[in-house]
Amino acid sequence: MVKLRIVLGLVALTILVGCRNDMHDQPRFKPLAQSDFYADLRSSRAPVEGTVARGDLREDSYFYTGKIGANPGDYMPAEVPVNEETLERGRERFNIYCAPCHSRVGDGNGMLPQRGYRHPPSYHQDRLRKAPLGYFFDVITNGFGAMPDYASQIPPDDRWKIVAYIRALQLSQNATAADAAGHPIPSAPPRFEEPGSGATLPVQLPQTNETGERENVSGAHQ
Repeated sequence: MVKLRIVLGLVALTILVGCRNDMHDQPRFKPLAQSDFYADLRSSRAPVEGTVARGDLREDSYFYTGKIGANPGDYMPAEVPVNEETLERGRERFNIYCAPCHSRVGDGNGMLPQRGYRHPPSYHQDRLRKAPLGYFFDVITNGFGAMPDYASQIPPDDRWKIVAYIRALQLSQNATAADAAGHPIPSAPPRFEEPGSGATLPVQLPQTNETGERENVSGAHQ
């Protein structure tokens, strides 16, 4: 019995010895701590030159920069087709990130400038209407003047979709009757049968042409 107690005591002592601070206080470098092992005394090391993180190869430099060499390009990358889905996503992202300063119509009179922030230029001035698409992408990525960069908030794919929407916005605000397939410019404001409330959507009256005939969405007479 005495021998059994001695054995159990030795086992317990062995377990206690094994649970020292060495379990959590390991011989490792803490982030940004000084190290005498390296000549520059930095424990945090830079990646090996030429190292590329998984999924970050970026072979298509235009998709990630909007530039061809040192100059902005003027075409949409193949990864972002210009279609209704792209423009709808671009409109959504634009209204979230851009409209507070640029306004939803892009005239530079958003809510923040109305409250004292510096007014951005209108997208509808000749300089920006003629600006290449890559210019807008570069400004979103790197910022310009008082505008900060949005590279961390908006991924490249969404940046291009915003660029596509900006161009569509410019066209919409400077359209001619020929661009609108004969529809009046500007179009008549919508009329509502029911204005709606905070809990219900408004009910819009059917559109009519000059003769009073109703038109469906495609413009055909009813």
